[in-house]
Amino acid sequence: MAGRFRKSGRASFLVAFVVLVMLAGVAGCGGTTQTPANSTPAAVKTIDKEMADYYVDVPWLQANLDRVVVLDARSEKEYKNGHIPGAINVTWQSLSNMKPKQGEPGWGVVLPPDQLAAKLGEYGIDGKKPVVVYNDPAGLGEDGRVVWMLRIARIDNSRMLYGGWPAWKAAGGEVTRDVPQVTPVEFTINNPNNSLLATTEYIKTHRATIKLVDARSPEEFSGKTDHGEKKRGHIPGAIHIHYRDTYTDDGYVKSIPELKALFARAGLKPEDDIVTYCTVGIRSGYLAEVLRMCGYEKAKNYNASFSEWCGDPSNPVEK
Repeated sequence: MAGRFRKSGRASFLVAFVVLVMLAGVAGCGGTTQTPANSTPAAVKTIDKEMADYYVDVPWLQANLDRVVVLDARSEKEYKNGHIPGAINVTWQSLSNMKPKQGEPGWGVVLPPDQLAAKLGEYGIDGKKPVVVYNDPAGLGEDGRVVWMLRIARIDNSRMLYGGWPAWKAAGGEVTRDVPQVTPVEFTINNPNNSLLATTEYIKTHRATIKLVDARSPEEFSGKTDHGEKKRGHIPGAIHIHYRDTYTDDGYVKSIPELKALFARAGLKPEDDIVTYCTVGIRSGYLAEVLRMCGYEKAKNYNASFSEWCGDPSNPVEK
């Protein structure tokens, strides 16, 4: 099964998409399971084959729901109000160090490998089954942040759901409030993929050769507002690409040609050493994954991001 998520398996994705478009509206319920009120599902959007290393779409997930681990990256409240059957609520915070306060070193960064492995094992994740992560595109890119952390753990058969939670509902996907029983498993991270991660020290050491990309809003970038950081503005020399600019108006990630054009206009090249950042690596974690999908293979996420950067008064900030 996991092979379907690899490059060699893109063709099988497409075959499944064609067959399953006709099944997108089929409902099945049991226990307290509910189905959406609308009886006429909206048109189902499917991914381009070039996206298959980072996304699956609703028809594919509907056909393979019993063969994957599904993670709901939304808040606990949203999860309790209804979710995809079998989905486990895994927020970005649950896999991150939330003990420090915002602005202190290490706040919100991905857990160390041993702790991350233990936490993933608690959720029944061992890397053997493919993992599909979804959220609401109106959020902060939490699905991308969770996938980014999974890939640090070498769970490379992890994907985001194209269109997220709204796409699932619009397609007539089954909805439930039932919480699945999770069987903990043993999981070990022997060789974390640290090539996906940038630290404050990395930025200081490589400042002359990297391209920093600020994924926050224009207002945050210009210093008009903040997201709880100790200072307003941005890291000197950073390029601004608002993470929301990667979405279509109806909440789907844009096509790869559209994304490549967006990144090229910002002055990025596929061979560049790119480091994305935001407040604490959520929006920038998503953006780093999208960049890699588009061939920017050196893209890293500055996990501690602007909160840690401006938490140190010796680090420069500009508006």
